[in-house]
Amino acid sequence: MTWPLVVGVDGSDGSLCAVDWAADEAARHGLPLRLVYASLWERYEAGTAGERARPAERRLAEHIVAAAVARAGRRAPGVEIGTDIVPEEAADALLREAGHAFAVVTGTRGHGGLTGLLLGSVGRTVADHADGPVIVVRGDRAGLAGTHARILLGAGEPDTAAEAVRFAFREAAARKCILDVVRVWHCPVYESAEFPASAEDPARAHERQATATLDALLGDATAEHPGVRVRPATVRGSARRALLHRSAAADLVVIGACRSTGPFGLGSGRVGHALLHHAACPVAVVPPRR
Repeated sequence: MTWPLVVGVDGSDGSLCAVDWAADEAARHGLPLRLVYASLWERYEAGTAGERARPAERRLAEHIVAAAVARAGRRAPGVEIGTDIVPEEAADALLREAGHAFAVVTGTRGHGGLTGLLLGSVGRTVADHADGPVIVVRGDRAGLAGTHARILLGAGEPDTAAEAVRFAFREAAARKCILDVVRVWHCPVYESAEFPASAEDPARAHERQATATLDALLGDATAEHPGVRVRPATVRGSARRALLHRSAAADLVVIGACRSTGPFGLGSGRVGHALLHHAACPVAVVPPRR
């Protein structure tokens, strides 16, 4: 069974951008596209009389979805398109879809919430809690158009990065583009038992471990996708700064999801929080396989 690429739609500019990106992605991978509109109109328009009368919200939803279908069809004529309109919170609906989707795609902002925020509550909630990959469509014109021919993978820890590695390799293979992989390391002021003071430069020891971890992470995926051009790099410093800087030359940034509690939610962590708000291209958050 081929799982669809699911995109949340609500008629906003961010949603339309997500539909365009998702249509291209579905065509690239040969996937069906599923457009989902979710809103609790039944709560606000309960008691509408008569079978012939449809709530105004339902009529609006049907119009928005029809327009999105037409837009996606023009963008990717060969893609199979399905739709669903559900009386449910948007984040809840997309989280449910995530369990049986290739990925869930959202825009940066919908119609609701505070316009000054860079990332809406739906995109943030889905990215933090989904069981499957979530792609938040954001960035500058070049990043959205995919003109860089480059995927950027932030290689995290082995227990959270394996699915992100597989996802990034699939993307690079489908796009026939370069895969840049960055593993960031730092050297603490004091050395732990893992790196006791020795004749070797402590920084060199940390760099060597970062390189070994990166090689181990990429080994299986490199063998599975021999045609993907991989450019691994170890970088000393801040992961947030390194990935944000490199996102300006990428068409998609891929990171793993830690699924541990923290100040920025369950999944994205500090690095993901920064990328979802400031990256110059779309961001894919990929959780570990359950």
